[in-house]
Amino acid sequence: MRTEIPAVFGSVFAPEMPIVYCEDGAWGELQWQPSNELKIHPAAHCLHYGSEIFEGMKAFRHEDGSVHIFRLDAGVERMRKSAAAMSMPVPPVELLKNMIVEAVRRAQEEVPDQRGALYIRPALIGTEPNIGSAGSPSKSAALFVLLSPVGDYFKQGSELRVLVETDHLRCAPHMGSIKTGGNYASALYWTMQALEKHHAKQVLFCPNGDVQETGASNFVLIDGKTLITKPLTSEFLHGITRLSLLTVAKDHGYSIEERHFTVDEMKERIANGAEALLSGTAAVLSPVTVLIIEGQDVAVKSQSEALKLRSLITDIQYGRSADKHGWLTKV
Repeated sequence: MRTEIPAVFGSVFAPEMPIVYCEDGAWGELQWQPSNELKIHPAAHCLHYGSEIFEGMKAFRHEDGSVHIFRLDAGVERMRKSAAAMSMPVPPVELLKNMIVEAVRRAQEEVPDQRGALYIRPALIGTEPNIGSAGSPSKSAALFVLLSPVGDYFKQGSELRVLVETDHLRCAPHMGSIKTGGNYASALYWTMQALEKHHAKQVLFCPNGDVQETGASNFVLIDGKTLITKPLTSEFLHGITRLSLLTVAKDHGYSIEERHFTVDEMKERIANGAEALLSGTAAVLSPVTVLIIEGQDVAVKSQSEALKLRSLITDIQYGRSADKHGWLTKV
């Protein structure tokens, strides 16, 4: 068992990874190779025309030493949807699941104790070497799975400043539900501007005042025992952690409002004691401490409900609470 948590999230990797190539719709045999190398043609479709998708999951070590993957089936389903939406070869369910489970099984010693987790990054890239194919999908692809031992993405107990951005979009509205690198790149300029000018770690994109999501996480408002979050649309990623949160919160007596809401409503509720959190595989559930609205710091006065909800999720992930929804896959 790994006892040292890497200082930088996602910077250390298990030494090997599984990889499978697809040619003209036919998936090849599973191969294992070092995780620090990948042969790819300089004209590969993914490098020029963005044919790339990925997923994010985590495996957790329980007190008895066993290792469990959280929401494997949901992650596989979302990745297949992303592949189809990007006109890429869609990995068969069993192939993708088996690659992930076997990769984690072979890297069990890399799974940290209950201070961290093993981040799972399946990725699919278009590999056809053809710079004349801007108007057509790649006929070949590579599917591989990286593993990275991680701690907190946002350090718990530290200030989490989020800039509210009303003038710009995170990504093209019809692409938001696809987990592709271009969507993250699209948000990066505004995220760097927010960090430089406001010391904000994330940007909450709210085009024309419509509260949506940050560059890398879903956003949830907590007003007493009510959770308010944007309904699922093509504009933002359909977060698996978000869905898990809404399910568990409902189990514990919270009411759920999936609806559109504005920056003005959010500001008013925060002023009256509401809380806010970011949700995602990396972030888990991270309480927001400051929202920066129209250049002004708006303090989120409490994080108590957000921390309670975080514990409800992490207790399931680490096996401290019953897995009543069947979300854990034992390796």
